[in-house]
Amino acid sequence: MNPIKFAVRAFFRQLRSGEVLVLIAAISLAVGALTAVGFLTDRISISIDRQANELLAADLRIRSAEAIPEDWVKAASSMDLDTALTQTFPTVVYAQDNTALATIKAVSAKYPLRGNVRISEKQYGDEHIANSIPDINSVWVDGALLSRLQVKVGDSISIGSANFKISAVLRYRPDQAIGFASLAPSILINISAITSTDLINEGSRVNYSLLVAGEEQNIEKYTEDIKNVITDSARISDRTDSNERTNQAINRAQQFLSMTAIISILLSAIAIAMSTRRFMRRRMDSVALMKSLGAKKQFVVYVMTLQLAMIGLVGVFLGCLMGFIVENSISSMLASLFAGDLPEPSLRPLKIGFLAAFILLLGFALPSLMQLSATSPLRVLRKDSLPAPPSQLILAVTAISAIGLLLYYLIGDAYLLSIIMIGAIIISGALYFVGRLLIILLSQLRGNLGASWRYGLANIARRGRESAIQIVAFGLGLTVLLLLSFIRNDLLVGWQETLNENTPNYFLINIQPNERAGVVSIFDEFDIEKPDFVPLVRARMSLINNEDVKLRSYPDERGQWMANREANLTWSNTINASNKIVEGEWWSEDYSGIPLVSVEESAAIDMGVSIGDTLTFFVAGENVQATIANIRQVDWNSFQPNFFMVFSSNALESSPMTFITSLRLNNLQSDVFNKLLVNYPTISIVDLEPIVQQVQQIIDKVSLAIQIVFIFTMAAGVTVLFSAVHSTIDERRFESALLRALGMKKSMVLLSLLSEFSAIGLAAGILAASGSSILAWQITDRLFDLQYTFNLPLWLQGLFGGWVLVCFSGYLATRVAIKSAPIGILRNN
Repeated sequence: MNPIKFAVRAFFRQLRSGEVLVLIAAISLAVGALTAVGFLTDRISISIDRQANELLAADLRIRSAEAIPEDWVKAASSMDLDTALTQTFPTVVYAQDNTALATIKAVSAKYPLRGNVRISEKQYGDEHIANSIPDINSVWVDGALLSRLQVKVGDSISIGSANFKISAVLRYRPDQAIGFASLAPSILINISAITSTDLINEGSRVNYSLLVAGEEQNIEKYTEDIKNVITDSARISDRTDSNERTNQAINRAQQFLSMTAIISILLSAIAIAMSTRRFMRRRMDSVALMKSLGAKKQFVVYVMTLQLAMIGLVGVFLGCLMGFIVENSISSMLASLFAGDLPEPSLRPLKIGFLAAFILLLGFALPSLMQLSATSPLRVLRKDSLPAPPSQLILAVTAISAIGLLLYYLIGDAYLLSIIMIGAIIISGALYFVGRLLIILLSQLRGNLGASWRYGLANIARRGRESAIQIVAFGLGLTVLLLLSFIRNDLLVGWQETLNENTPNYFLINIQPNERAGVVSIFDEFDIEKPDFVPLVRARMSLINNEDVKLRSYPDERGQWMANREANLTWSNTINASNKIVEGEWWSEDYSGIPLVSVEESAAIDMGVSIGDTLTFFVAGENVQATIANIRQVDWNSFQPNFFMVFSSNALESSPMTFITSLRLNNLQSDVFNKLLVNYPTISIVDLEPIVQQVQQIIDKVSLAIQIVFIFTMAAGVTVLFSAVHSTIDERRFESALLRALGMKKSMVLLSLLSEFSAIGLAAGILAASGSSILAWQITDRLFDLQYTFNLPLWLQGLFGGWVLVCFSGYLATRVAIKSAPIGILRNN
């Protein structure tokens, strides 16, 4: 007989009878959960990236000390990318008899490509989003500059040899600097008006930028092409280079979203594994009948493989459809929370759902299929005639290979994959071992319990291997869900602590040494707590280990840029509270030996330097050489003055310097600035409030994304685990019917089943809560670089929740058998 026709007929016959519905339902739920979480995380991930790109005002920025070649702009346009040009430089501006230093930001028509410029009609009026840039006869001026020049909207201002009308107050632009690069308030001007100012001539120090935005694949292609023609004076930046303060939060959010995808895969694997096992066990009678009628082993394997493929196709189709519908419904509700419609997702979640179903189905079904093909024809007459169970080694190898192959496709990182797989193997082994141990202990307690509990615990002991496998499956599923809970909690707590009510909202820059006492006296007059004054020394690196920085090779472009740029240095004999030593030691407060320097961790990696290397800086006409004493991690989220390079005091304390400080002021204390500017006009005041708000908005949105994905993944995980519990129920249904036929009451049967599920759920819950706590500690510390805090209430909730989930799922799966007539169930078995 044609095996294809036979398999198709058998499939539709089993479909009508409902025999394959449990496996199809399990695959559909697993794939549905996986694709829904995939679609949601894909959309939110793209949304977070785009919002993070607002810090650049684009998806990509090319910054150069020379004018941007027209060919670079044309190349971007040919790839359907939007472009904008900017020019940034400092200059002195005039208004009547007043002068002030300003940062000129000249922009072209499409600026900004990401984010919005916000302006107001009055200095303290309501702000709104600008729909265009200033015309060639007007400018938008920062409020601090208006105060310094004693002008208002409608007045004129002189920039170079041209006069412009102040048409609006510049309240916010997305790419404004947080650090010390922009020491003066900004003026936004039309780039076409720059020539009239006569300020840019040969030798002028101007930062030219090309902003680019568009589809991700086009951006990547453009970046690859432009790297081949870019000049030494130019540097390419994306959102990872834009702002250390938000990058850390965004990177952690992306890691969390990736983790949810991995957890969804593991949950799907558990459901498909247990449902496949049940399906194969129920096919033994059919295989025995086929063999008694002359079917060969090869025919049986072919037929069963085709049936599994058809089941997989139906399950995948229904699961992908379910995932798309569920995610689309949720995304439409969430769009307003992410400032408009969420970006369209890629098709990758569908590919992952398809591959997950078939790779996992094949990986978990193959050993059982080999066992099934060995079923003896005698089973037609004797139900106790069972084929030899498959080798545990083969089961483990195929299962691990299937999951490993799928995860490698998903994350593409062999090192990370090896960590995940080794961790999963160790946890599974520990769950199995402790599960067997708990089963032995439970069997010792039977004599002190009632009849229902004795029978339920006896079932666990009698099916020791099966019970241990169930504890492993449920425990592993609960572990990954609780792991998500613990890490999500630590992430949210960490972000809440990032920006608090004491976060500084102003920087004071360019304070001269002889002005410190006067600034402090003004602070005292306004009842402002004296802040710390941090010395700032401008310098340029010239040598690394006595090798010219311009001739040296670096691990990446950022390292070359850091070594060749004009740097801001400081000195201190005490370490800043927002810094942490990761390698080496800090020098003592009374240190007086050879000059030492502490280097920020990412800068050390990018420049390829380590402890013991020497750095030479050109400072005010003199060379200062220092030895690297330690490597630091810096909490850029603190909004305190932080530096990539911190020297021992004996290295720089005699160098020309200015001071900077950060402080927190409320609206009632802002009048202090008027007195500061009158008495010390050279001091620059940088308003951090728009930046703090921007960082807070991004952190709020990634926190919201984490919450949404967490809730959705938990709901999907509970659904998948419920289907896994349902797949273990056949034997219990038969036993329940047999007990009722022998005269046991429904309540006693139900209590015995609940006692069995309670014991399994309690064991799985205890092991899952404990295992997930240990994993969360390691991942939080090593991957997210956060302080782990053991959360006892969450641990107890996880334990109790796991126990309730298994018990409730078991009750729902067996209540039909308890209520049905025993004769029907016994006949079917």
